[in-house]
Amino acid sequence: MTAERASLDQWYVIDALADIPAGRKANRLLGVDLETRRDADGTIRVTAADREGPLPTRARYGYLWTTLGEPARDVVPIPEADEDDRREVVCGAIAVKASGLRIVENFLDMAHFPFVHTDILGSEPHTEVRHYTTEIRRDVDEVWATNCEFFQPQAALSATEGIMTQYMYRVASPFVTLLYKTCPNAANRWDVICLFVQPLDPDRCRAHPVMFLIDDVSTRQSLVQFQQVIFLQDRIILENQRPRLLPLEPRAEIPTRADASSVAYRRWLKEKGVKYGTSERAA
Repeated sequence: MTAERASLDQWYVIDALADIPAGRKANRLLGVDLETRRDADGTIRVTAADREGPLPTRARYGYLWTTLGEPARDVVPIPEADEDDRREVVCGAIAVKASGLRIVENFLDMAHFPFVHTDILGSEPHTEVRHYTTEIRRDVDEVWATNCEFFQPQAALSATEGIMTQYMYRVASPFVTLLYKTCPNAANRWDVICLFVQPLDPDRCRAHPVMFLIDDVSTRQSLVQFQQVIFLQDRIILENQRPRLLPLEPRAEIPTRADASSVAYRRWLKEKGVKYGTSERAA
């Protein structure tokens, strides 16, 4: 599948800055082979096999971003990342044999917490997904889910007991999503967990999680390990979903009330004309 304009004209993470070695490194984005080169002076350049000259790049949030198109906007703004008392925790890249859009949709889903992340993000009998609000914010062209809450035995590594966790979800671009959740260490503030998805091919991707946390106690290693445990539990489910590509037709998969964010996300993708990683064919 060749990527359509709606997917090309986006910014994508392709590597953590700390993981780019001196010299050359092969990479891939939207079915196109890339090469990342870090020169002796530290300059990083990215080239694509199907075009001449270097691609545009940005260094943001601990990652290298690039694009194969002409994005109308810059890389997603995350104001919390600039707050001095937050820790930036880059959690590594995880390869998943599934559509990158499936990864984003799974990130939005609270219903699986008790069954996939048992005794961490959820537990029986606390399985109800309470009513929440979803909207497509036209002024910023993003999907938001607000007023979300779920009982969690261990909402964060620093949590000492189960709490009713408040959530907000934000889909800033088709392959970039953020979660704002109750911060156990600071009342009236949010911990921020981001997932930057790199679509390698329609049915293969790499997920790049990063957290912006108020936590001056936990070690970086333990924070990364906690997040990776969560995502590796998700990967088992994601790689067994069929079809691997995300259907956008309303009747292809029957949603429940708990899937309101997924319904809004799919409707938004369809409006934008996103086809890469879906079961629809690009023109």
